[in-house]
Order: sequence, then structure tokens, then C-alpha cells
Amino acid sequence: MGKYAILSDIHGNILALQAVVEDMQKRRVSRVVNLGDSISGPLWPQETICYLMSHNWMHIRGNNDRNVASQDPGSMGLSDSYALARISDAQRTWLKHLPSVIMFDKDIIAFHGLPDDDSRYLLESVFHGRTRLSRWREIAGRLGNVRAEVLLCGHSHIPRCVRLGNGSLAVNPGSVGLQAYKDEGESHFVEMGSPHARYAIIEKNHDAWDIEFIDVVYDWEQAAAKAGMEERRDWEEALRSGYSS
Repeated sequence: MGKYAILSDIHGNILALQAVVEDMQKRRVSRVVNLGDSISGPLWPQETICYLMSHNWMHIRGNNDRNVASQDPGSMGLSDSYALARISDAQRTWLKHLPSVIMFDKDIIAFHGLPDDDSRYLLESVFHGRTRLSRWREIAGRLGNVRAEVLLCGHSHIPRCVRLGNGSLAVNPGSVGLQAYKDEGESHFVEMGSPHARYAIIEKNHDAWDIEFIDVVYDWEQAAAKAGMEERRDWEEALRSGYSS
């Protein structure tokens, strides 16, 4: 059992990813788990996927990764189509064959949204255009028969640790690369309120788990400028401030 760095929702932000990797190297983590949505967005999808493919991490396929890998280009949103246009066929195949769920060390399970649905939140419910923390009974209902001591999820970009009624811990590390967005599907906003790159470290201490959430400074002005250059003002504002325009 070691110290694990948990990353999610990089969204092509190679600058944020590199800053997170530099930070976690100082903390001597033994393994890295990437929970997906790695390249979708108007930033650096090619550079990001090259970086990820060169590292022997555990990688999960997120909903945007699935879209980029398998969806018809004509039906893609702006962020997914931007990423698809800039990666190779081999890289698209790599995304396509990533697992949607990984179980490791006997008591940890990792997935992007839910174990059986990468496009839904585990820990949040949408209410009046915002997200709220779900009750643990709601969370347990979404998990169905899935059981583990630690459940790792992403998708919402919101750092959380929730202790369920059976004692399990559900952990979302937050987003490495995008700290605010508007979801058009259910019409709601998610905002972190600062542009820091986010990730988490988990480590078992005797019979309990230590969870550390980490906010990392990086050159978010450069990332925002890139989004602006690609005429994505929504991303530009989110990257610069952690708020959605």
C-alpha cells in the first residue's frame, strides 16, 4: 500500500498538469491515477495526450474522452471536436481502449462519473442551476451494488471527500485543468472561485485513510490567453478566475 496521487479532468491543460506533476514529485507519491476527461478543450490536447501516454499511470476514460474516441465528429461539441482535430488516429485509439473502471489494491475502485455511467455525478445533485452535495443515501443509490473501501471519482470538478453510511470513502480530487464551467445538458454552473490546478493524495495510515486536497499555482494567464486566442471566452474567464461567465 502506497501514497497515491489522484488526478482528474485535465482537459488539455498541459501547463496545469506539469505544475501538478512537479508538486506531486516533491511529495514522493508511489502511483498516479488519472480519472479521465484528459484532452477535451481549446488548449493543448496533442501535447497533453503525448505526455499522458508517456507515463505509466493508471488511466480511466471519461465521458469527453469517450466522445473524442468514438462519437461522430459532426455531432461533437466545440471542446471535443477541437481535441479530435489535433490528435492522431493512434492517440484516438489509445483513448478508445482506456478502461471505464479500475479496481486495485483490493479495496480501491476508480471511475470517472459513476461506475456504470461516465456522464453523471456521484457526489453532487443539480438544484436550481447549481450543484449541491448529495446525501449519502443518494450516493449509495447511484453506486448500486458497487462496494469498495475507497471510491475515486471525477467529472464534477469539485474536490470532495464523503464518508458513506457503510464507512466507505468517496473522493473527488477536483480538476487539474478547468476550475469553472457551464453544463448545457442539465443547465447548471460549477465554479471553484480560484484558478488553481487541483488534485488529491490518498494514503492509508494504519486502518484509516488520509486524504489531502492540494491547490497548485501555475501560469493560468497563459492558459486563459490560449483559450481567448481560440475564441473560447467561456474558457478564458474560467481559467483566469475560477468563475463561469
